[in-house]
Amino acid sequence: MPRFLLLVAFATVFSPAAQAELSVPNFFSDHMVLQRDRPAEIWGKATAGSEVNVQFKGNRSTVVAGPDGRWRVGVETGKADAAGADLTIQSGSHRITIHDVLVGEVWFASGQSNMVFTMNRVPAYADVIAKSDYPQIRMFNAPTVTAVTPQEDIDGQWTLCSPKSMPGYSAVAFFFARKLHEELGIPVGVIKSAWGGKPVETFTSRAALDSLPGTKALVDAMDKADANYNEAKAQVAYRSRLDQWEADAREQRKLPADQRKKLARKPTKPKRPLDTEGKPGVLFNSMINPFAGYTIRGAIWYQGEGNAKPGAVPYDQTLPLMIRDWRTRWNDDFSFYFVQLANYRQPSTMPGTPDHWALLQDRMRLVLDTTPKTGMAIINDVGDAKDIHPKNKHDPGERLALWALAKDYGQELVYSGPLFQSSSLQGASVRVTFDQAGDGLKSRDGETLKRFEIAGKDRIWHWADAKIDGPSSVVVTSDAVPNPVAVRYAWAANPKGANLVNSAGLPASVFRTDDWDDFGSESEAKSKRLQRQQ
Repeated sequence: MPRFLLLVAFATVFSPAAQAELSVPNFFSDHMVLQRDRPAEIWGKATAGSEVNVQFKGNRSTVVAGPDGRWRVGVETGKADAAGADLTIQSGSHRITIHDVLVGEVWFASGQSNMVFTMNRVPAYADVIAKSDYPQIRMFNAPTVTAVTPQEDIDGQWTLCSPKSMPGYSAVAFFFARKLHEELGIPVGVIKSAWGGKPVETFTSRAALDSLPGTKALVDAMDKADANYNEAKAQVAYRSRLDQWEADAREQRKLPADQRKKLARKPTKPKRPLDTEGKPGVLFNSMINPFAGYTIRGAIWYQGEGNAKPGAVPYDQTLPLMIRDWRTRWNDDFSFYFVQLANYRQPSTMPGTPDHWALLQDRMRLVLDTTPKTGMAIINDVGDAKDIHPKNKHDPGERLALWALAKDYGQELVYSGPLFQSSSLQGASVRVTFDQAGDGLKSRDGETLKRFEIAGKDRIWHWADAKIDGPSSVVVTSDAVPNPVAVRYAWAANPKGANLVNSAGLPASVFRTDDWDDFGSESEAKSKRLQRQQ
């Protein structure tokens, strides 16, 4: 054979281009946890048309990479296993070995600042952190990043729960995971991907948002703002604001400490709308889509503060939209449990006070009726009037775990506080019946029930007398309302004194039996009535 042909043949066989390339997303990495008792989805990229083999604990799955190099395959995991094993992925001469992989329960945790809230922010948790030797509890913490288009990977790493790692763990996610680990006796992995202060729409894909008129309007407004965005002008305006802020700061520093005024927030660098955190779909692109398909048991969610405001699209539309969107992306109707907003701000003292916070809390409750496999941790007893970030994260985390233990793991227990079931007019009184009463309703403090309101056709609310009558009913009356038509309970951002609980001591959720619009428009009330009729 001529020498040049030998060289050509040699180059063809040993050229790097002829060897299979191989990669997987960053979260398929050492110390990860795979979901037990079902094939765990593993995916990545390889040379187009090349064979990819995935092996784990004696199980092997094979797939051929598509024309774009992408591949995805499920590998059997078997029963829960706390003994770390290797997962190997091979294509051609390329091999990836992932070490110390456990098999157990996997949950996805997301939301805004109260899910981000870390263990080290609560001094009372110092002892918990110091004793946190839980190598079978593992967490993947995703960074806060934005993206204009859906991404396939994200930074972060799996860590074992220890005094070194736990300070940076989401407190709610940790207490949730610990409760499951203690009750089930198996490994628990949590993927946490959350960003403080952000509305539900940013965690939802643009495609899903376009399917609902209210959220489509948000997307359209963002697209218009992005089309009109001028980077050069934005930088000039930013520089001007920053110069003024720095000048104000210098002037304040010249004053005695007791005369200084609080500075405005420092201006932030401009970003195009399509790449700005909080805008519709942006965090879905960067922080949700990369994980779509990772085999999980379910998701936990603590968010809503960013949507409890005038003009927001009703939360009982936007949260179900996001849940459906995620389930579609995962191709799995996994369980979804969320935290109802905590009590916050100064307590109200007058009945009938319009309140966007209570309205959103109640809309959260309605999601339970409209969206299958959902659950809600009621926490109107653990909040802080002066802090939107209550320090008690133990109760929210464990109350989420109660739903999972009952619904996903078959434990017989009281898993929720009392939930409004129905109401009936009985002359001058209204009988309200509750689900999740346990062995019977009671008053938390032994005092008479408080924070019940009652109204007649005039829609004027009055504080009501409320008495427990039977294991799951409360009879509500008022001398001021001889012909009642509606009842509300705990209808306030901070319903101080609300004391209806069940036999397990779990608090009752806010509810209302009316659909009156407190904010001056009948359109939303009519829409809600139509939804209920459907």
